[in-house]
Amino acid sequence: MPRKNLRKVGGKPLIAWSIQCASASTLLDRTIVSTDDEEIADIARELGAQVPFIRPSELAADKTPGIAPMIHALRWLEEYEGYLPDALMCLQPTSPLRLGTDVDDAIKLARKRDALGVVSVTEARVHPFWLKRMDDQGRLDAFCKDTPDVARRQDLPKAWALNGAIFLADREMLLRQGSWYGPRTYALKMPHERSLDVDSLWDLQLADLLLRNRDKNAKD
Repeated sequence: MPRKNLRKVGGKPLIAWSIQCASASTLLDRTIVSTDDEEIADIARELGAQVPFIRPSELAADKTPGIAPMIHALRWLEEYEGYLPDALMCLQPTSPLRLGTDVDDAIKLARKRDALGVVSVTEARVHPFWLKRMDDQGRLDAFCKDTPDVARRQDLPKAWALNGAIFLADREMLLRQGSWYGPRTYALKMPHERSLDVDSLWDLQLADLLLRNRDKNAKD
């Protein structure tokens, strides 16, 4: 979806929900939006976020690795502001149901575990044991070989999926490894109802419905 972050969801641009979430956190120091789009930059500033730079166009292409804009932001802040944060958290606009308390829980978990990274997950809706491959004739085979044949969900071991809502990493680890993951990266468990990742028009419509309902319940 072109310019997805500006699509209205629950009466607001999609990006507004992540900025609002960051503002609701009691533990974040700064909320910075990295974008190459001047309209998004203007909306972000109106919502109280900082936009100290415009992201270079080569870091805003469809095939740009998701970590690249984060590393650019850290290096820009060091070079032009002398700002060296202890850690960086990425709050993607595509997770509008995430709350400020989820953000604070990730930071608290990092402090408790002396973690270098925290990534949010939710219980997998489709267990990997039940995933299949399909050949060009339409025949099915197990996606992962040597998995047991389990018929009941209650008998499956827990499986967790990244939900895209929160990525937190120590600054030095992020710059050194170019990754959110290391031996000291921990999982923050989040419920399904706050784990929607907006990737399609259907997701956008579902998010709109859920956010309008949440807002209505909050007013009642």
